[in-house]
Amino acid sequence: MSEPASPAPDRRTRLESLLRAAFRPSALTVEDDSVRHAGHAGAAPGGETHFTISMVSENFAGLSRVSRSRAVHTVVGKEFQTGLHALVLILRSPDEILE
Repeated sequence: MSEPASPAPDRRTRLESLLRAAFRPSALTVEDDSVRHAGHAGAAPGGETHFTISMVSENFAGLSRVSRSRAVHTVVGKEFQTGLHALVLILRSPDEILE
């Protein structure tokens, strides 16, 4: 008899996994803000639609704010096809943290 399939990871876990693999951050926080957007455009009854991502990565050194944002959106883009509606991105290089 085969083992039952484990449930799919939630969106927060998927976002963390994608971001860790792509950016190898020294710090990463992914916060589900969906409850604060209940009733707004893009909000869904089950949540998992609005997130704040704070990340520190060497990959961001020398990149503009727009380039950093584009890089993150490229990595997590498929999540927007399955219900993710909005991200707040706080993206820094390690040098910016020390300033």
